[in-house]
Amino acid sequence: MLKKIIIVGAVALSATGVFFSMNEVAVANSASTSHKLESDPTQLNSDLLKEKIKAKLGLTVRKVETTPVPGIALLITNQGLFYSSYNGDYFIQGKVYSLVSEVTDLAEQSLSNMRLEGLEVFKDDMIEYKAKDEKYVVTAFTDITCGYCRKMHKQMDDYNSRGITFRYLAYPRSGIKDQAGNFSQGFKDLRSVWCSEDPATALTKAKNSQNVAYRVCDKPIEGQFNFGRQVGVNGTPALVLSNGMMVPGYQPPEQLEQLLKNL
Repeated sequence: MLKKIIIVGAVALSATGVFFSMNEVAVANSASTSHKLESDPTQLNSDLLKEKIKAKLGLTVRKVETTPVPGIALLITNQGLFYSSYNGDYFIQGKVYSLVSEVTDLAEQSLSNMRLEGLEVFKDDMIEYKAKDEKYVVTAFTDITCGYCRKMHKQMDDYNSRGITFRYLAYPRSGIKDQAGNFSQGFKDLRSVWCSEDPATALTKAKNSQNVAYRVCDKPIEGQFNFGRQVGVNGTPALVLSNGMMVPGYQPPEQLEQLLKNL
């Protein structure tokens, strides 16, 4: 009887041992597969890539897109567009061009889509100078202290007469906060304009070096500034056309009209 119990116990122990051994193999295989998936430069795992970029660089990746370049992904982040290897071991800041048939900026289509999406978000918070016979709509990132922004604004009647409606987004060139952590003067000036009872008149006064009453309200000045940074604005004026294309710098009325006609 005792012998039978010992035999049964040995079988049970053996069976249990086999069970745990198989389980350990399964866990080991799973971990090995996960590690391989994370480190394999030929496999794109968007979630793992987002986590790695966030941990290493502090960037929040909103969207990951493949590119025609093998092993290279486009990262749409809270700080703009970047590129990375699929496994996140290599990070690229700058533009990538295709030379297959013609010189093509690989990120431009994604940027154009981002610009159009952002314009829709801020459409109710723009300052508009509408053309009576509207043919084109241009959205400009602007700053009060920008010399070429002022020059462009002084020609508003000429733009409008050519059927060009102008819409403005705020872009304080000095940033949102100064080195002490306080709101910058540029931010406060633009906020005062956007918070005025008549923002269009206030902006014209500000660009003519006239005082605008200090105002505080809930307007997305910081949101517009951050949006501009995300879609490639690094100076003012910066114009976004109806197809999402961005044209940096001052554009005289006649030259801008011709550009819009050729779109």
